[in-house]
Amino acid sequence: MHSEWQLQEAKGNFSQLIKRAASGDAQMVTVHGKPTAVVVSAEEYARLTRRRGKLSSALLQPDLAIEDLDLARSRDTGRDIEL
Repeated sequence: MHSEWQLQEAKGNFSQLIKRAASGDAQMVTVHGKPTAVVVSAEEYARLTRRRGKLSSALLQPDLAIEDLDLARSRDTGRDIEL
């Protein structure tokens, strides 16, 4: 299945590009051979941009294991500089 399009080709076959993206197959558009944009279905876009909650809520979860976190700090006080 064709999933990479040059910009000129994508413009000429836009409806086909949209139909393929809507069917769940992401479509890559390139400009001068470089990947520039990806066309995905509205459903996939909604899934990718859905908020999953606040960071503070995640940090307050009881299953967050504090012992798995490395909270060690360097005790180095720096160096003495003569002014």
